[in-house]
Amino acid sequence: MNFKQSYWVFQVIGWTFYILATELSNYLVLFSFSYEEVENLMFNATINILLGISLTHFFRVFFKTYNWVKLSLPSLGVRSLIGILLMTALMAAVNISLDENILDFSNSNWILLDITYFINLSKPIIIWVLIYIFYAYTTERRNDAIERIKMQASIQASEAKILRAQINPHFMFNALNSIRALILEDPKKAQKGITQLSNILRSSLVADRKTTISLKEELKTIEDYLALEKVRYEERLQIAWNIDPDTLNVEVPPMMLQTLVENAIKHGVQKAAKWGFVEINTSKTNEYLEIKIRNTGVLERNNNPRVDGGFGLPNTEKRLNILYGPNARFEIFQEDSQTVCAVIKIPLVS
Repeated sequence: MNFKQSYWVFQVIGWTFYILATELSNYLVLFSFSYEEVENLMFNATINILLGISLTHFFRVFFKTYNWVKLSLPSLGVRSLIGILLMTALMAAVNISLDENILDFSNSNWILLDITYFINLSKPIIIWVLIYIFYAYTTERRNDAIERIKMQASIQASEAKILRAQINPHFMFNALNSIRALILEDPKKAQKGITQLSNILRSSLVADRKTTISLKEELKTIEDYLALEKVRYEERLQIAWNIDPDTLNVEVPPMMLQTLVENAIKHGVQKAAKWGFVEINTSKTNEYLEIKIRNTGVLERNNNPRVDGGFGLPNTEKRLNILYGPNARFEIFQEDSQTVCAVIKIPLVS
């Protein structure tokens, strides 16, 4: 049953139950339940049920049309009070007219009579309005919360897509220059270099479509990347791998480790006087995948998030935060006077 159907079911059942109970209690006190009196009871009850449903539904339509749920509480209170007074006054006028046919009002104090009818009939109206306003406000707050969550998720998804799809243009330029130099010197090696560059570009395209990939795939991209850099730096670049086989199937953000390795080359090996190294270690505990990247270099603290064309450490921190929140860990520190160490801890999904 959808909301619209539920609304009308509750309207009909609620007003029918209340009106019949009220009419029945009045007739038990005032009448002896002849056929004619029962007929009057049913007629009055039907009119009041239809009137109660119509008036409160009109209030709801007015409430939604003018978006009262967005009003401040004082403004909403004033408008709701006016609505209650008008609805109650109309119901009181109709009920007095109906009861004039079966009750003797000739000796009644009309002011007191009007007040009595008004007070009695205001009760269900006030209860209905309060319930509806409470429902409207809670629904609005829930919808606002859902919209905020959707918007935040959309923003984070877009940001993550942008962050993970980046390829440093300097690397592309250097890789193409290295391959060009090999075309005449070593055609087979140049052909292999083109294949490796193609693999990296393919990984970048995958990164644009996937949130995570296996560590095995990510390490293959790093292997291709380092092979191309090895063409450029030759013996100046030393590479070491220490990969736990149990970690290869763990999911990681695509291109993230390649980013850190690229930083290790640019800020470490490239600046080394003679030679430098990059060492990649992975291990696994019950709760985390730990990836450690060590490289030659001196850690440079830079407060500019646009350093390296927006590529690097801020990228890594943002992506980990978007994907894993506070459960992920990233730190980079100076291990000794000539070695920088970057550590990523990714929570394992049970």
